[in-house]
Amino acid sequence: MAGTLYLIPCPIAECDDVWGVLPAANRTVMASLDYFIVENTRSARRFLAKAELGRPIDELEFRELNEHTSPGREVEELVAPIAAGRSAGVISEAGVPGVADPGAWVVAACHRRGIRVVPLVGPSSILLAMMASGLNGQSFAFNGYLPVKPDERARAVRALERRARAEHQAQLFIETPYRNVKLVEQLLQLCAPQTLLTIALDLTGAAESVTTHSVAEWRRMPLPDLNKRPAIFILG
Repeated sequence: MAGTLYLIPCPIAECDDVWGVLPAANRTVMASLDYFIVENTRSARRFLAKAELGRPIDELEFRELNEHTSPGREVEELVAPIAAGRSAGVISEAGVPGVADPGAWVVAACHRRGIRVVPLVGPSSILLAMMASGLNGQSFAFNGYLPVKPDERARAVRALERRARAEHQAQLFIETPYRNVKLVEQLLQLCAPQTLLTIALDLTGAAESVTTHSVAEWRRMPLPDLNKRPAIFILG
């Protein structure tokens, strides 16, 4: 009989008390596992150590699944122990696995084999930002990273703004933290004054802030400190 694949959320921001962020019910599942498929072994070990599951970390097996993993044979190798009866947990670098995360590859492989997949409750930066934005929670889309080159990014921004306006659909996206400032400068330069922009920073962290203003209002006010802070941006 095959094992079960559990999708295990972890804190988005660095914290010492992981159970101040995660549901206590997750502890029982996590403590039952000794096989983890993780985006980064070092951060996963640190997270599980803070979770204090009552088992030495060195007794656990970690296999990495990230942007360097081949989505074919290597993923099938990760799933093979689960197909043979061993349950596993998937842990992302931050937040929920399988959403904007390579964990989706192992989930898809489990579905192909008929292996049960169980998502556990925990923080998703995408949903937390959407919840707190005041924008259209009935229709929204996550667009991942925008292009790096300014001209390509400008075309992407204009396309997202058009979609937000035409479809009344909130458009979410992210950026590498050290490029946040350049992105916001371009958003304020390109977008129409009435377009709404949400900037969500350090979600679940001590310095968390989620703020929505029109582009015209953002242009008149000092911007928050954006440099090297994890952020979600939404146009509406």
